[in-house]
Amino acid sequence: MTSRYRWVILGAGTFAQSSFSAVSVGLPALAPSLRSHYRLSLGQTGVVLGAVGIGMLLTLLAWGLLADRIGERAVIALGLITGGVALAATGRTGGYPALVGLLVVCGALGAGVNAASGRAVMGWFGFEERGLALGIRQAAVPVGGATAAAALPWLASAGGTKLAFEALGAGCIVGGVVAGVLMREAPTTPLPHPSAGHRPPLRDTRMWLLAGGSSLYLTAQIATMSFVVLFLHEHRGLSTHAAAAVLATTNVLGIGARIGIGRWSDQAGARLAPLRAIGLALAAGMVVAAVLVDAPLELLVPALIVAGVLGLSWNGLSFTAAAERSGLARSGAALGFQQTMLGVLGAAVPPAFAVFVAATSWRAAFAVSAAGPVLGVLMLQRVPEASALQ
Repeated sequence: MTSRYRWVILGAGTFAQSSFSAVSVGLPALAPSLRSHYRLSLGQTGVVLGAVGIGMLLTLLAWGLLADRIGERAVIALGLITGGVALAATGRTGGYPALVGLLVVCGALGAGVNAASGRAVMGWFGFEERGLALGIRQAAVPVGGATAAAALPWLASAGGTKLAFEALGAGCIVGGVVAGVLMREAPTTPLPHPSAGHRPPLRDTRMWLLAGGSSLYLTAQIATMSFVVLFLHEHRGLSTHAAAAVLATTNVLGIGARIGIGRWSDQAGARLAPLRAIGLALAAGMVVAAVLVDAPLELLVPALIVAGVLGLSWNGLSFTAAAERSGLARSGAALGFQQTMLGVLGAAVPPAFAVFVAATSWRAAFAVSAAGPVLGVLMLQRVPEASALQ
């Protein structure tokens, strides 16, 4: 691809994704405030943190299929603007059921940006730089998470959860407008990578293994990213702001990790070998964090940050591998399917993790979460690299 406009597409898609990721990833920074304001139990808090993921799960594949038919621009603009309106209304809820319901609606509407922005990048960038480009696009997730982690506790202190939700909703609306103004269809339709699969994603066994194996990494990612603020605040006595700073730091470092690993995969000409290596490192990181649960903060906090960064680093590789396997024409469906598989775990793990913590301990829950990446690596070993496909 020679058009310089591809970088504008990448920037618009990254900005749009970061505006929604501030909600889907950054919401845990509000967990102490939400628990206090709505008088939530730990289990209810887990459901609230998983509500956006539940909504996404319902529509990710449908949005991906729609992006293949009508293009990324309309999907992103429509989804983010309507999702932002629903999110702003969330701040006016007075009880737990309404809070969960509107967060589910927000997730269902905003989810279109996940597959559509990835599909746009897939169309504008060639294979030799696609890992870097999609790594930058996937870095939007920790960008949004870091921004939210830094801002939400202060917004909640200044104006309560209502102001925090209104700010998140406004961010999504702006992201949708920017995408609507700047997004364009690729000037030419690039051929798929020679090894791209020809079966529809739902009929491709290896796509199921790829999406299912990588989604198991979420057990570790969610344990750190969704619960680190609550854990450090309630179990270790840190202030909400200090605990949120740990989450923000992890997200900032995760930005560099996603971009760097994407570039590494381009240079290596491989997506799955790095993905498997990260899975093993992530499992080890969670075991270390579990051992250090009650250790001095000087040891615990760096361990949590390392595990969190590893938990953030892998998604761009699975995202790129899924898109390349199906080729551009079906990339929206492939990414929607892959994100749906992630959504299944993303919706199920937070409440299950919270219940497990309540029944056992934080140490046991962190340790058990390490099993997911190990199982994921075993599944991914059955998926060949793209260059080896026939």
